Amino acid sequence: MKLSISIICSFICIFFTKAQEEVKAVTETFSGIKIINSHSTKTLKKREFSYVIEHRFGDIAGSNGGVQTGFGFDNATDIRFGGYFGLSDKWMVGFGRSKGAGNPFRSLVDLNTKYRILQQTEDNTIPVSLALVGTANVTYMKASEDISLVSSFPKFTNRLSYSSQIVITRKFGTRLSTALTPTYVHRNYVRFDDVNGLFALGGAVNLKITKKIGLIAEYFHAFSDAEGRANNKNSLALGMEWITSGHVFHFNFTNARGIGEVQYIPSTTSDWLSGQFRFGFSISRIFKY
Repeated sequence: MKLSISIICSFICIFFTKAQEEVKAVTETFSGIKIINSHSTKTLKKREFSYVIEHRFGDIAGSNGGVQTGFGFDNATDIRFGGYFGLSDKWMVGFGRSKGAGNPFRSLVDLNTKYRILQQTEDNTIPVSLALVGTANVTYMKASEDISLVSSFPKFTNRLSYSSQIVITRKFGTRLSTALTPTYVHRNYVRFDDVNGLFALGGAVNLKITKKIGLIAEYFHAFSDAEGRANNKNSLALGMEWITSGHVFHFNFTNARGIGEVQYIPSTTSDWLSGQFRFGFSISRIFKY
């Protein structure tokens, strides 16, 4: 009797072990830590480090672009150098320093964290991947002597801004991936006709052309009827991701001048239809530590 029970238990254990082995996680929904401007649900594995360089040039066309500026290549609206550390296979932290696009801040340092709660599975037991992203930013630019400007910074806390995101992604088949990103941005100090807190909803699509190359479209709609935001535009970006051995390259065109949620969501004023979009790229490399 005891032998029969042992045999039955052994078969049950083997069955469930085999079932767990056959449920595979969906990977390469978006190949990079970031989609274009926003984060993806991808996290580093434990003891991995990723170094990222992001660069954004000037307007390709319009009054500030054209042949005299090399179609924007003579100017750099924003540059960011950053690093990310995998504390576990689901949790990573990062930091970065960016030039800033001057709307209205420059010389920005950011600290961020991402935790992946769900990972999509091939059998659709878990139909989506979901991650939480939080970012804190501080500017150390020299304070303006004009107290009417936001950059006068009466208090140190005026230099701080934050963002929080819920990133939801799903891969359909082997080629099509989508993302939905509810985002909240809070800036401690804004103009009298602006708002401190701003909600935005982002979406993205990734269409794989080959296993290594994908075409991406990304859009963020900011919700606000503040008087001072009448001339603001929503961020729209079109790009390509290219995966090589150890590197992920992104090439993109966007009307957003700044890099980072506290810039491209509340402070985009460039208009695609006026030629006020620019070329940008990012390079990331993963190391073990």
